[in-house]
Amino acid sequence: MNFYNELEVILEIKTPTEKLEKFREFYKEFVQQEIDFSSEENPKIFTQPAYEGFCKVVPPQKVPKRSNLTTKEGQINLLHAVAHIEYSAIDLALDAAYRFRGLPRKYYEDWLEVANDEVRHFEMLETLLDELGSSYGEIEVHNSLFEASFKTQTLLERMAVVPRYLEANGLDATPMILEKLKNYPKNEILEKIKSALTIILQEEIDHVKKGDVWFSYACELENEDPSVFFDIIKKYYPRSFLRPDDLNIEARKEAGFSCSELKIMANKEVC
Repeated sequence: MNFYNELEVILEIKTPTEKLEKFREFYKEFVQQEIDFSSEENPKIFTQPAYEGFCKVVPPQKVPKRSNLTTKEGQINLLHAVAHIEYSAIDLALDAAYRFRGLPRKYYEDWLEVANDEVRHFEMLETLLDELGSSYGEIEVHNSLFEASFKTQTLLERMAVVPRYLEANGLDATPMILEKLKNYPKNEILEKIKSALTIILQEEIDHVKKGDVWFSYACELENEDPSVFFDIIKKYYPRSFLRPDDLNIEARKEAGFSCSELKIMANKEVC
């Protein structure tokens, strides 16, 4: 089995069921067998996400709002939005393994492990959508995560933008959703949503940590100071870190952010 050829096939699969099934087969072989890491061709540049034929893509501001979470509609909108993040994250992890070649085997182990987690997260959310009579693909989605992967074609920029910025932002956002859910009257589906989001939050810390490790590795390869992180983020997201009070400081520290980085993000001493 050629590692990169198999990943290219998986990345281009358009339907979730087929993609997840093919990934499981591939991951099982990766864990159990010798893998051919030879690479004769340059990686493809994917200009459209594979889900574009499955989901209706709209600008971010047109995605349905997840306002009243006591209603079935609000719960479906929330679950679908998070499911889309997790489904996009599967391809982000697979693309990180596919695109950047000649790295230590541990790099590929890490990103396939992340992809495997994201598959499990997506399926948890898909199960809850099914309980509410909906499914992934029934609500409009946006391309923001895919666009981030399309724009970042170097290891340094990818590790800065995807795990250390976008995924780390989830460490801030998810606790706020969980806090909001606490204020609603208890019911079975809301308890299941809270449980799923809690699992995702804890496991995303490890994903960001993996990104932190390989960002540091890329800095060493390119002889860059880690402070280049802020230059990269400003390049792609000039309005970043505008809500310093929402930072999940403890989770970010656990995920590898230094106190000096957190001071810049929070605009004050935080540790």
